[in-house]
Amino acid sequence: MQVSCENIISLVDYIKIDTSTVICHFKCPVSGEKIVSAIPFEPYDGKILLSWQDWLFHPRQSYEKFYHTPIVIYAKECEKSIILKAFAQVSSAFVWDEKIKSYKLKESKKEN
Repeated sequence: MQVSCENIISLVDYIKIDTSTVICHFKCPVSGEKIVSAIPFEPYDGKILLSWQDWLFHPRQSYEKFYHTPIVIYAKECEKSIILKAFAQVSSAFVWDEKIKSYKLKESKKEN
């Protein structure tokens, strides 16, 4: 099964974001065990276009646009969300279970 936000959102137990790191806790729906993924915080990986006129005539709005662009934690149609980046780091520990229609830990101690 292809990894998408819709497939892994049910695994997300807790997310902590600070100035340098994003820590995601993924919880197995079968065993309840958690796997933690820590990735570097990247505020925005797109390109913000501001001209010199923007900076000169609208310095406050330019500053706000440049330094306060929102990040994408989760979005159905976004392939660069924080949740997907964090899950990619620990995805080798999970396997798709067709019976429960969800990812679970490969070596889960509890089985349904």
